[in-house]
Amino acid sequence: MTRKLALSTTFLELSSQLRRFVSRIVQPDDVEDIVQETFVKSYQADLKQDIKYARSYMLKTAKHLALNHIAKWDNQQCDSLDTTDDYQQALKSMQLEDEVTSKERFLLFCRATEQLSQPVRKCFILKKVYGMSQKEIAAHMKLSESTVEKHIAKGLLQSMHYMQQHEQLGEQHKPTIKPARRVGE
Repeated sequence: MTRKLALSTTFLELSSQLRRFVSRIVQPDDVEDIVQETFVKSYQADLKQDIKYARSYMLKTAKHLALNHIAKWDNQQCDSLDTTDDYQQALKSMQLEDEVTSKERFLLFCRATEQLSQPVRKCFILKKVYGMSQKEIAAHMKLSESTVEKHIAKGLLQSMHYMQQHEQLGEQHKPTIKPARRVGE
């Protein structure tokens, strides 16, 4: 548990530097998302292996996420949508599945946020659901920006942990489906 706490502490100490660093690469609207995703990716990696130099790891992760974000945006601008019938049919069938999955994840997210303490939950929801900036949340709740930042990070960490636990439990209870055999196999 101290390892996770050390990672969270490092992130909180480094977050303003990460914001400045990422803001040199991407548009201002995308900076917060990339910084938060840096924490999530770093936390997930720390669960799999011990990150010895968390600060360097987070800076490299932020850089790669920002560059990937730019590359994705560039590809989206260059690629035109393929409007063939196959594409349309695949899109329609995937929409229903995505909608069900999205609703399930949203319900899980709601249950995860219910587990948070009141001030953490309020800061976290104002940030993640309503898209308010930390400065706006601080003014709205009459808290310091530092406290708001800590509440958001804590909410993110606890919600992510809750969702991972419950998604793993859900996977264990799902029946395994074997793929159909092809003729001649």
